[in-house]
Amino acid sequence: MSEQTVAAPLAGPLLQQYRRVRSETEAFASPITAEDAQVQSMNDVSPAKWHLGHTSWFFETFLLRNDREYRSPREEFKILFNSYYNAVGEKHPRPRRGLLTRPPLDEVLDYRHEVDAHVGRFFERASGAEVARAAPVARVGLHHEQQHQELMLTDILHVYGSNPLRPAYCEQTPRKAETAHDIEWHRYSEGLQRVGFQGSDFGFDNEYPRHRHFVHAFELASRVVTAGEFMEFIADGGYERSELWLSDAWVQVQEDGWRAPLYWERRQGTWWRMTLYGMQPVDANAPVCHVSYYEAEAYARWCGVRLPTEAEWEVAASELAIEGNLQESEFLTPMSPSDHETNMPRQMYGDVWEWTQSAYLPYPGYRALEGALGEYNGKFMCNQMVLRGGSFVTPSDHIRPSYRNFFYPDARWQFTGIRLARDLS
Repeated sequence: MSEQTVAAPLAGPLLQQYRRVRSETEAFASPITAEDAQVQSMNDVSPAKWHLGHTSWFFETFLLRNDREYRSPREEFKILFNSYYNAVGEKHPRPRRGLLTRPPLDEVLDYRHEVDAHVGRFFERASGAEVARAAPVARVGLHHEQQHQELMLTDILHVYGSNPLRPAYCEQTPRKAETAHDIEWHRYSEGLQRVGFQGSDFGFDNEYPRHRHFVHAFELASRVVTAGEFMEFIADGGYERSELWLSDAWVQVQEDGWRAPLYWERRQGTWWRMTLYGMQPVDANAPVCHVSYYEAEAYARWCGVRLPTEAEWEVAASELAIEGNLQESEFLTPMSPSDHETNMPRQMYGDVWEWTQSAYLPYPGYRALEGALGEYNGKFMCNQMVLRGGSFVTPSDHIRPSYRNFFYPDARWQFTGIRLARDLS
């Protein structure tokens, strides 16, 4: 049996997945004009054009440059679209990505298609040994691109939210959330649990190794916190009561003048918020979204409970199917759980990323990937907090019980929300 024959069973499905994910990215970018794609509304936001270029640079840098027959069609992009990989070489400063008026959007799209053509040719002619070496890198690249699909939408929402015209990414009328049922509490016994990635598919290096972790008895809320419930926190002076806030959080509240979640505006006595559908009245039954860890922690303290640890969250989620308001639902907004959803607790996957009280740290025995890809996760394990569960634009084949997202505690522009937990004596 030839190496080419061995390659076919792996190369075919991998190339099919590659083409699907790459086309999905361009579909998400299609409503964004060339002018929109240029804007960087704050340092944490990257222009849509940069996302399109960077995800192609990733495959070129980590996959194609190992192909002896490959010659880059855009050698000058090597610096422009590097994000934070110091081992690869120079990079354009992140806060200045919005200054890259050149290359124009159509040239970036041409670059994407050139990279795609080279990747296709590589997998079609690669030997079994070459495919075996390339497959792990390709899988990291595909899940990396799915992360950037979500980032592209969170970033363009911030761009549109910074525009007084409040333009809409999607011109349709959003679906209204169903009435949210009262929170119930689901009990979990104490014990030595195993957490971390398991299976034969894909997990990022920060999900390894699977290890034992003692979890004390706890209860988890049956759903995430709604916007209506968060309004009660606001009405009770939540943003004016220093005793509810961590020290750094209170400084942030005062310096930045926080009085509501990001994108909320008061109009004639009614709360409105900026969404991918443009400005919409806040739906009291929908999950509260665009809150920082600081706000989530203060809200939990106001309720007399706490946020879950990431181990508690994973223990609860590992019993449930990966289903919910995810990217495939195409709602483009968080929703209340449907009546037909019987798995409890609900909304563990989709709708909003759920803050945990856990700092983003390495698991016992963690080892970063070798080479430049080792910079992907490991070097960020400081001063950030873990989120779990995905959002309404997270693909269902990207999320899993062990998936660890992470952001700084003051971050609000992501699709982030709150689930509560409490101790059992």
